[in-house]
Amino acid sequence: MGLSRLPPQCHHGTTPFYTLENIAELMSLVVVGSVAYDGVETPHGKVDRMLGGAATYISLAASYFTHVKIVAVVGDDFAQQDVDLLASRDIDLSGLERVPGKTFFWAGKYTPDMNDRETLITDLNVFADFNPKLPDHYKSQPYVFLGNIQPDLQDSVRMQVNGTRLIGGDTMNLWIDITRAQLLNTIKHWDFLLINDGEARMLSGLNHLGKAAEKIMAMGPKTLIIKRGEYGAMLFHPNGYFAVPGYLLDQLYDPTGAGDCFAGGFMGYLAGEGVDPANGPIDAKLLGRAVVYGSVLGSFCCEQFGVDRFRSLTKKDIDQRFEEFRTFTAF
Repeated sequence: MGLSRLPPQCHHGTTPFYTLENIAELMSLVVVGSVAYDGVETPHGKVDRMLGGAATYISLAASYFTHVKIVAVVGDDFAQQDVDLLASRDIDLSGLERVPGKTFFWAGKYTPDMNDRETLITDLNVFADFNPKLPDHYKSQPYVFLGNIQPDLQDSVRMQVNGTRLIGGDTMNLWIDITRAQLLNTIKHWDFLLINDGEARMLSGLNHLGKAAEKIMAMGPKTLIIKRGEYGAMLFHPNGYFAVPGYLLDQLYDPTGAGDCFAGGFMGYLAGEGVDPANGPIDAKLLGRAVVYGSVLGSFCCEQFGVDRFRSLTKKDIDQRFEEFRTFTAF
C-alpha cells in the first residue's frame, strides 16, 4: 500500500503517533450520492420496498476492499435495520444526514430480457434538497467517489476536500442533456469517469466508442470506464485500453444497482491498493484488475433483489469469482 502522503512522524521517544489502524483510517474512500428505497418488478418477482440508492450500492461493494465513509440524506422513515446493514460493513455513517420527511423513493419495472426498464415512480422527497456537507474528518480522505447527482453538487464536494489522491464519479444522460456546461466544468477536475456506452456516445457526440473515449478524456478525466451491461466493460487510459466481458449468471434476478456496484468494486480496489497518481500514471495492470473486481461485484449484485446478496457475500466469494474471470479470459 502506498504511504507517500502519510503525515510526518511525531515521536515520543521513538514511537510514531500513527499505527496500522489509523493508517487504514487515512486510506478511507468517501462516497457521495443517494440512499433510497426502491420498488422493483422483474420477471422473477416483485419487491415493493427495499434498500437502494447509488451511494448504498457503491459503499457496500467498496467496503470489501477499504474503509468507506458515506455522504447522503435520508428521511425519518429510514429503518434501523438498514442502518444496521451499512454499519455491519464498517461503513462510517457520520455523513448520513437524517431530516424530517420521507426518504427518496424510486420504482421501476424491467422488460422480460431485463435490458431495459420503465420508471414508474420517482419521489425525490428529502433528496430534492440534498446539499452534501462533509464532516470534518471526511475532508482529508484520499479517495472520493461522486455518485450520480447534479454536477454542481459533485463539484461542491470536490471543493470541500483537501489532499485527495484520486477523485472521480458517475453521471447520466439527464445531466449530459440539461446541465452540460456544469458537467464539463465538473469532470475536467476528475481523475476518472464511469459511464455507460449510450452516455459516452451522448457526451462525445460520436458513435465509435474508441473515438468517443478519446474525446471524453480530452475533457479532463485521465481514465474512462465505459460500462456495457451484460457485454462487460471497457477501460481507456493514456497508454491504451482494456476490455472485460460480462459474467454469465445462471439466473439474473435484479440488475438494479449493478452499475453502482461495479463502481464500488473498481474504486474500492484502487483505494485498498493505495494508488496515488501523483507518483506517476496508475499501472495498467492494476487498473485492469480494478475493472475485473468491478465486474465481479456487479455480477453478484444481480443474483438477488436489491442489496440482499450483500447480506451473505464474503471476500472469499469475490476472490473466487475474480479467479473465474482470470480463467475464462486467459488465452
